[in-house]
Amino acid sequence: MTTIVPQDLDLLPTGQSLEDARAEGERAYELDRAHVFHSWSAQSQIDPRPILASEGSYVWDGTGNRLLDFASQLVNINIGHQHPKVIAAIQDQAAKLCTIAPQYANDARSEAARLIAERTPGDLNKVFFTNGGADANEHAIRMARHHTRRYKVLSRYRSYHGGTDTAINLTGDPRRWPNDYGNSGVVHFHGPFLYRSQFHAENEQQETERALAHLDQLIRFEGPDSFAAIILESVPGTAGVMVPTPGYLAGVREICDRYGIVYIADEVMAGFGRTGKWFAVEHFNVVPDLITFAKGVNSGYVPLGGIAISEKIAATFANRPFPGGLTYSGHPLATAAAVATINVMEDERIVENAARIGSEILGPGLRGLADRHPSIGEVRGLGVLWAIELVIDRATKEPLAPYGSSSPAMNEIIAACKAGGLLPMANFNRIHAVPPCTVTEAEVREGLAILDSVLDIADSHVGS
Repeated sequence: MTTIVPQDLDLLPTGQSLEDARAEGERAYELDRAHVFHSWSAQSQIDPRPILASEGSYVWDGTGNRLLDFASQLVNINIGHQHPKVIAAIQDQAAKLCTIAPQYANDARSEAARLIAERTPGDLNKVFFTNGGADANEHAIRMARHHTRRYKVLSRYRSYHGGTDTAINLTGDPRRWPNDYGNSGVVHFHGPFLYRSQFHAENEQQETERALAHLDQLIRFEGPDSFAAIILESVPGTAGVMVPTPGYLAGVREICDRYGIVYIADEVMAGFGRTGKWFAVEHFNVVPDLITFAKGVNSGYVPLGGIAISEKIAATFANRPFPGGLTYSGHPLATAAAVATINVMEDERIVENAARIGSEILGPGLRGLADRHPSIGEVRGLGVLWAIELVIDRATKEPLAPYGSSSPAMNEIIAACKAGGLLPMANFNRIHAVPPCTVTEAEVREGLAILDSVLDIADSHVGS
């Protein structure tokens, strides 16, 4: 088993001494345990690791150990940690205009909207800014309901759309269960996932055809005139990185056109280079009516999300007020960070790097791990958005942890990753390989080597 070898350093990338940083980390931990209430957690059962510094694809923990961030935190640090041009843009904006109410125009918001609209497909040329992905999805649903004058919304099982009230009800994973009272107007359906097909499909064509037939039938049984919108992650992220089968999203677009349903593409995780395109829908040659985004738009340096809006839906509110808004919509610090991020991604060809790394290094490397480790049932992904499905039995596909939960085996694997110098993202029986879009070939190979060692633990549970 690989273990972290502490770096021979006295200073962190910040220039701070390791001794001083450790003292600050200890103080932060004490205050955290005394006063901070954490999301999605049983408060007495967590042990949050202090992070002292970050740079590029790495973070330094409370003891000064360097870890390769193969999670991009919450899959949002697309341009890597502490990019100097984005930090400088935030500093420059802070010196000029820290904040202003959203009813006033400001150059950072206007330029961010222009840059985003230039990169969206079709005629999605208007941008409404939010504070993050959940409220982007909330407001997108509100737009669709007012545009169509309908109420019900379709979303798939195995999805995540955010933690606020409507967004969590849209969500199709177990985080919805404690928050779902069946009165949100949301109807869930099964999307394509050939590895665990709900449709007994034997190939991608069958999976596409049967998934679309299932969706169409459900709409007809529920009443086509009752649906305002369908919301789909273009590539579902946290729920399992299930790349849509060929033709599926085009089929969804056709169904939406047939029944007058607004198609919302949730690109909060998959957008801004994560899949090797600016937006993941570009892989599938479809144009949605609304695109929601957040995370990679400025790599989370300052909270920001938003909606790219088609001309047809924008026209609905030309002379009728849109009933929604936020105090910090288009916040200058956040949008200045977005302007800098998009320009950096363009200038440094970061989207192209994500595509190349995925096709030439990360994807082949993960498939090589699957060849060597019987605990891997499947690897799947695009760009730098990949999932490793861990199983006890390849034939039965029995997962290493049950749906909606973890297991001692998964906990052991995650702990071993961290001990080996890798900060992973894990969900249920999966490890997600989602490094920054700026990740280098050498860093990917470093991460793969750690995973190769750690997966021996998973292999020991095969057949158990």
